[in-house]
Amino acid sequence: MNFSVTILGCSSATPTLYRHPSAQILNVDERLFLIDCGEGAQMQMRKFKIKFQRINHIFISHLHGDHYLGLMGLLFTFHLLGRTNEVHLYAPNELKKIIDMQLSASQAQLHFPLIFHTIKTDHKKILFEDETITIHSFPLQHRIPTVGFLFEQKKQQRKFKKDILLKENIPHEAFERIKAGEDFTTSDGRILFNKDITVEPAKPHSYAYCSDTGYDESLIPIIRKVELLYHEATFMQEKVNSAKEKLHSTAIEAASIAHKAEVKKLVIGHYSARYDDLQPLLNEAKTVFENTFLAEEGKIFDINII
Repeated sequence: MNFSVTILGCSSATPTLYRHPSAQILNVDERLFLIDCGEGAQMQMRKFKIKFQRINHIFISHLHGDHYLGLMGLLFTFHLLGRTNEVHLYAPNELKKIIDMQLSASQAQLHFPLIFHTIKTDHKKILFEDETITIHSFPLQHRIPTVGFLFEQKKQQRKFKKDILLKENIPHEAFERIKAGEDFTTSDGRILFNKDITVEPAKPHSYAYCSDTGYDESLIPIIRKVELLYHEATFMQEKVNSAKEKLHSTAIEAASIAHKAEVKKLVIGHYSARYDDLQPLLNEAKTVFENTFLAEEGKIFDINII
């Protein structure tokens, strides 16, 4: 079962020679979810061999340019490649006006349905849910309305052991009850215990994405015990006053949230362009939360091996 995050961009407001603005791909069993779409995101997808025609859901955390300016280019590429299947876009309502204006100015009409879902930025809300995953938005503390995203897999049913299915004549009408955990009694009176005829499904995974935000302990109950947390770390601690003023976080503050929320692994990113060397940010974060890693472009964080 694949559940992994690929970093496409990790810079803050301005790109650098080696770092692009925010963008990530969450791969859930080859279903690709795009999280933020900073400038150059589609070029990064090509570079890292992301099959972006598999992207059906795009999540934009807020409307600072470094988080969405790559979106129109991606949508036009979808259009030019002849895409016909729908794209679901989850974002603050103002983004729809921006998209409509650009389509109008270029006299373009997309070949595919673009379905816009307005994000409410003042409370936690389910954005998407199906039989395998639930995706929430939740408010962050930033200069404009901003949200984070929480991706939680659902626990799946137990699976049959293939040799048992071949050996025992189990009727189809009993399958769902057995997969739900029931034992089965055969026609000759034998009890087949559930643990002997099925396999425990893989543990459901979880990922939280905390885009631009000041230090905010109200996040802790929302992201508590997630397996992987991405939290912005724009500054080192010596710039904590700048972080407070701009409603960003330091590496130590990101690590403090991770520690208090009891997450398994922390990834920091959204680095200020002032930092050519990112190791000092990582070193600071590790003083509070040892299991911290840098968001570096092209790096894949596989939750199965956390």
